[in-house]
Amino acid sequence: MTYSTLSHLSCPRCGTEVSADVVRGTCACGSPLLARYDLTQVKTDRDELAARPPNLWRYHEVLPVARESAVVTLGEGMTPLLPLPTYGARVGVPNLLMKDEGLIPTGTFKARGAAVGVSRAAELGVCGIAMPTNGNAGAAWALYAARAGIRSLIAMPVDAPTITRTECVAAGAELYLVDGLISHAGALIRAAVAEREGYQDVSTLKEPYRIEGKKTMGYEIVEQLGWRAPDVILYPTGGGVGVIGIHKALQELRELGWLTPETRLVAVQATGCAPIVEAWEAGTEESVAPANPSTVAFGVNVPKALGDFLVLRALKETEGTAVAVSDPELLAAQRELAQLEGTFVCPEGAACFAALARLRESGWLKGTEQVVVLNTGTGIKYPNTIQIDVPTLPKDGKIPHNL
Repeated sequence: MTYSTLSHLSCPRCGTEVSADVVRGTCACGSPLLARYDLTQVKTDRDELAARPPNLWRYHEVLPVARESAVVTLGEGMTPLLPLPTYGARVGVPNLLMKDEGLIPTGTFKARGAAVGVSRAAELGVCGIAMPTNGNAGAAWALYAARAGIRSLIAMPVDAPTITRTECVAAGAELYLVDGLISHAGALIRAAVAEREGYQDVSTLKEPYRIEGKKTMGYEIVEQLGWRAPDVILYPTGGGVGVIGIHKALQELRELGWLTPETRLVAVQATGCAPIVEAWEAGTEESVAPANPSTVAFGVNVPKALGDFLVLRALKETEGTAVAVSDPELLAAQRELAQLEGTFVCPEGAACFAALARLRESGWLKGTEQVVVLNTGTGIKYPNTIQIDVPTLPKDGKIPHNL
């Protein structure tokens, strides 16, 4: 049985095709390269997947790792698709589901891209991965690199979540903090990789395989819904890999003949850093970096995404949209969701719930749709988003009888 049907890499901007058998970065034109598969070689019937282990490698024919023995895994994938009836009723979207990536290894969806990206890098002979990060991606890639037995070089802004710094150190990463944004960290990584033999720059979309791990969210959602696509998917968008990946998954599923209905994709950002939303509203094909980007949802604080044109293309092709919400709105949604549904989501995921309410109020959502919101991480990785004011009682004190 063929483990992977990977055939080549192609450029979505200029159409160039190159071999996938060697380590690759971006296309000569500067665009990300995308993995392409010979889907005619996929002999598995979708119903046969049920017997496979419940992780993202169940879709190995449409993943880039050539040999099963090369797979680096911590059990990632097949996260739950949870109904949210109480919150859904409150915002007027009763058929609301949440894909909860907070339960994946390392606590965020970044584990998907790390699992596939590290597996393929190691398979191709890479001895070290290097990347800038806003926190969670670096933590995930460092841990998976440790699992694979290769080195990791990570640079992150000094104000990235402290827990992600701790994860990198625990994994033995070579970690540096930068007094600046992820773009400044990226410049340092590029310079370092140029001087290090055997290292690969695995920055967002500067290698082809992170997106392949992320696309498995799309495969899982469709499988979990009985091989049906939801009407709408909301996704928090920084570098945009999740939106691009899910769009790619839906396209592949249609080519396989496993899916026909279209799904509208929604990119959600914070008003403090909303280049995709601004480009969407202006009708342009690429975004412009904001002057002073800032948001408590650190994962979407990406001023200029390399794949911005692919995100905007995905929204256009699916008749989707892009929405920005304020930090107070997303923090309120985070708290409300925890109190109504008992799920503590990350601020990026909370932004999608705030956007959901906005889309329903505007009429873009009619309320009859089946909607899936992606929560991309666990809220406990962002303890500072919840202000705590808890009374301290003396040892001989008494808890009030009634509040």
